[in-house]
Amino acid sequence: MTDTEAETRTVTVEREIAYPPEKIWRALTQPHLLAEWLMKNDFMPVVGHRFDFNGDWGSVGCEVLEVEPNRTLAYSWGGMGLESVVTWTLTPSGTGTHLRMEQAGFRADQQQAYHGAKFGWAKFFANLEQLLARED
Repeated sequence: MTDTEAETRTVTVEREIAYPPEKIWRALTQPHLLAEWLMKNDFMPVVGHRFDFNGDWGSVGCEVLEVEPNRTLAYSWGGMGLESVVTWTLTPSGTGTHLRMEQAGFRADQQQAYHGAKFGWAKFFANLEQLLARED
């Protein structure tokens, strides 16, 4: 295997969101809220918990890897040949929260999955921001 074959790509989405980290954390970790902006799930913010995200197109098997309330959440994201890790980082800012999401692990031969994730996460972020505007 050459070095270029071993390299992976990462989808990164960052937003300044005008809500405190605690409010965004709830949307990232409460199953009924996750279902509203991302997908149906059986998520629990407990390291080692295995869960599934279920969409119209199929499901993704995941496992919680890291939980630091109101700061960091990471879980594996596997399905259809993709083995990746999604990491959320919440940083308080002057206007609310800087939210960063990285999905790492797209191989060179997974262009379709990479571009699909770029498109999908932009849509999910829009859904998340709508949810946060409603949830008070």
